[in-house]
Amino acid sequence: MSMPVLARCTLLAALALAAATQATAADEKLLAAARGAQPAVIDSLREMVLIESGSQDAAGLKAMADYVEGRLRTLGAVTERIPAGVGPGEMVKGSFTGTGKRSFLLIAHMDTVYGKGILATEPYRQDGNKLYGPGIADDKGGIAVILHSLAILRDAGWKDYARLTVLFNPDEEIGSNGSGELIATLGDAHDVVLSYEPTAAKAVAQAEGVLLMAAGTAQARLAVKGVASHAGAAPDQGRNALIELSYQLLQTQDVAKGIPGAQLNWTAATAGSVRNQIPDKAEAGADVRLLAPDAADKLLAALRAKVAEGRRVPDTETTVSMVVGRPPYVAGTKGMALATKAQAIYAEMDGRKLILHPSTGGGTDAGYAGRSGKAAVLESLGLAGWGYHAKNEYIEIDSIVPRLYLTTRLLSDLARE
Repeated sequence: MSMPVLARCTLLAALALAAATQATAADEKLLAAARGAQPAVIDSLREMVLIESGSQDAAGLKAMADYVEGRLRTLGAVTERIPAGVGPGEMVKGSFTGTGKRSFLLIAHMDTVYGKGILATEPYRQDGNKLYGPGIADDKGGIAVILHSLAILRDAGWKDYARLTVLFNPDEEIGSNGSGELIATLGDAHDVVLSYEPTAAKAVAQAEGVLLMAAGTAQARLAVKGVASHAGAAPDQGRNALIELSYQLLQTQDVAKGIPGAQLNWTAATAGSVRNQIPDKAEAGADVRLLAPDAADKLLAALRAKVAEGRRVPDTETTVSMVVGRPPYVAGTKGMALATKAQAIYAEMDGRKLILHPSTGGGTDAGYAGRSGKAAVLESLGLAGWGYHAKNEYIEIDSIVPRLYLTTRLLSDLARE
């Protein structure tokens, strides 16, 4: 991350915190409705967790799509199923037409990182304030907040919007390659985008929060071409691609440190297929994270320049390539205004604190939604939890009411502006 971006986010966060200290009275009807909805939210979480929906699980993703589409229709939405194009799943889009002036887009994802059969070892269960289950925080908790917040607003007779769109995608955990462009297009067509990735559990972050910045993602690749030969009888006639790859990995491992907003880690490599042959091909892949718009181009140029400085194994050829995926998410001035409102809404609940997390290395679909800068975008409005992408994923039950209240108050307040 570049220092100007970090400094700007820190300053804006401080200003937001100062503004949020001026707490107003809570909307008691919405708060009571949020409290009343908590048992139903828990039921929804259980139902969704029991649907295994890994990113490559076609049957599970279809079951999740059927589930959320049915729920959206019950809320009065006109629904549409849209093939993601990459992977086996479909997007579910729900559209509502109201009587107001502003337009809102709410997004969350249906897929999880877990393989089929995960419930056998990671069952749904409750332990005190925690509900456990694969994908319960990331991101079925976010789906639940959207569905039940809209139910509360429907029951209150709220239609103060020109258009309200909900999009649930099936491929976030594998890069949103099949849904990202639609998210970007919809983001540009709406005034405000609210994204429902989880927020960190209070056991980890001391308070619930929202996110101001997330890394974009890319994949870098080093490919070495050498010459094969018998490893025992004629090793000197070969040109070992594995040795050259190892050399170039060491040469390039710190390249990103000189590029603001770039992070690179070599994470996978392959070479050869049999023990007794000098390998003529080798390649490595890197996880790349990007927090600046020009960081990808600068990193690619720096990698190519470093490789061009020299080689360890004569007569080998090394090529460098990069595929850029999800763009970075930066809340900016518009998103910070949403974060400030969110802090003020939290303060209505007996001074409850809301943290503004400056950044994360994880990617988010909010990057697609805010790519052009047209919409105001805010991330991490889902439930508080932890353990995602690991074992014993959970949400904190006592985050349900505040998150429902935040969404309902935020939408109703923004609609009046």
